[in-house]
Amino acid sequence: MKIAVFFVGEVQDDGFNASALAGAERAAQDGLAAITLVSGVRYDQDEIRARLAEVVPEVDGLVFIGGQGNIATPEIAARHPDKRFAIVQGQKTGANLASYDVRQEDSAFLAGVLAAHLSRTGIVGHLSGHRVRPGLKGRAAFVAGVAHADPKIKVLTGFCGTQDDSAVTRRWAEAEIAGGADVLFTMLNAARRGAVEACRAGRVWQIGNALDWVAKDPQVFVASALARIDLGVERAIGDMVAGHSPEAIVEFGLNTGDAVSLRLGSAVPAAAAAAVEAAASALRAGRISIPDTYDGPEFEPEAVRCDG
Repeated sequence: MKIAVFFVGEVQDDGFNASALAGAERAAQDGLAAITLVSGVRYDQDEIRARLAEVVPEVDGLVFIGGQGNIATPEIAARHPDKRFAIVQGQKTGANLASYDVRQEDSAFLAGVLAAHLSRTGIVGHLSGHRVRPGLKGRAAFVAGVAHADPKIKVLTGFCGTQDDSAVTRRWAEAEIAGGADVLFTMLNAARRGAVEACRAGRVWQIGNALDWVAKDPQVFVASALARIDLGVERAIGDMVAGHSPEAIVEFGLNTGDAVSLRLGSAVPAAAAAAVEAAASALRAGRISIPDTYDGPEFEPEAVRCDG
């Protein structure tokens, strides 16, 4: 079976796409299907539609990586009922369309708990790029985790509009740090580099996501909200080859092996680590319900608005 795996942005992004790529590569190595990678597509719905229209006639199925696919993928799936489609981090299903969701919000909630326990200023930050459903859910979960640990902690939260431009993310991170944030939670791809530079210069901790950033840069990252997007990709490809399109969204969370977790660095105090574990246990037991929306204030630094 010929399957295209479709990425918005570059695959080697040290983040979400890189995790998804690992799953696609393992599926190819295991001989599940003939895998073609499609990457470098801008986050623009017209460009996404145009590229999908080029790719789909050449394959038997397509796996779209990211919530950016929730609009265009159902459209093209409806036009090609003889082919199979899937969205990883998707929210749409159909007769020939499946969605798989690695619950980044679970580890984002734990990141919020940790940030609240680590903060000395009483202010923490959140920074993401595109306003897609997974990122919005992750932001809502992080804010909820902070409030769960200490409702007095203030959260500066913003979407800077890019997952790949490090100059933009550095300005945003610097602005949040200038606003008093001493722990930043970032949900970014290649643009994370800008936030890392800002945290290093400002000597504040950062909590990463998707990959193990503690192992990559322990001087900046005190923790990382792991999300095994690769597992969602492998499952999507396996189901597609088997001719199976689950009617319900397939979720991977804290209760699904090691799909989601919060990796702690050695600098995390024992009391903070215990608070994170207590929150994780409560989530697994269903004693905590994570909200998936946030309607509070947004942080928009004046300098960034002026730069467009």
